[in-house]
Amino acid sequence: MAHGDVKHDYHLVNPSPWPLLGSIGALFLAVGGVVLMRGVGEGFFLAKGQWTLFLIGAAIMTITCIGWWGDVIKESRAGDHTPVVDIGLRYGMILFIASEVMFFVAWFWVFFEMVIFHDNRSSWIIAGDPEAMAAWANWPPPHVETFDPFQLPLMNTLILLLSGTTVTWAHHALQQDDRKGATLGLLLTVLLGLAFTYVQFGVEYPEAGFAFGNAGEVASANVYGASFFMATGFHGAHVIIGTIFLAVCLLRLISGGFSAKKHFGLEAAAWYWHFVDVVWLFLFTFVYVTPYLTMQGN
Repeated sequence: MAHGDVKHDYHLVNPSPWPLLGSIGALFLAVGGVVLMRGVGEGFFLAKGQWTLFLIGAAIMTITCIGWWGDVIKESRAGDHTPVVDIGLRYGMILFIASEVMFFVAWFWVFFEMVIFHDNRSSWIIAGDPEAMAAWANWPPPHVETFDPFQLPLMNTLILLLSGTTVTWAHHALQQDDRKGATLGLLLTVLLGLAFTYVQFGVEYPEAGFAFGNAGEVASANVYGASFFMATGFHGAHVIIGTIFLAVCLLRLISGGFSAKKHFGLEAAAWYWHFVDVVWLFLFTFVYVTPYLTMQGN
């Protein structure tokens, strides 16, 4: 233990400003996002398209993450992460990933309800809303041109699956104390994550003809576009977060951090990355392939 007067295996953290500062940053980030997209007034801070509040929140959250996780690393180096504490950290990461899983479960639940049971007038989601029922009458809407899943989406699928193998390689290499192999595996994983993000946001999204609705069929196109961008956009955000997570682990590894017996940070990043991989397989199947095959069948 780091402190001689401690007689137990649990770590009691010191008073920290990060929870309060992080809450303030999250508030600025959320309100700033609403103002950026919609706007609630005519003032400088509240006008639509104004980035000020959003950037302030992003800056506060960035400082909080660096400071808070930096403190956790210092605690580990000080010997405060005993086996009991390590188990707690693992449970915490498992619960965090479980909460992320439930977000996508909720989305898929509603998505399947609307796609499969859109003609059921007793549907609890769109009961009594003829416009919504008309928008979901056919899936995908017949005038919407879906992406060919066997082009860019398939390429991104292969990129993400390959990244899952490289991060596993990095983890197992570190377990064998092969720091060179672990570094190379992590570097490749980060590069593949960046490639996925570029293909999705830089190449695929600009080609989405349904992004803002089609003339004469705006309601249906917006329903399809909202569903598509909600699912793939949130997943893309998770890819960006996971890439940053892995990049930080790469920097720590290069700087001498982690060892064959103590590397939970890298292990947690690998768990998160595999979660991102699995979610993408569901999205690829039900958001890309199934609508495309349905259109081809019609």
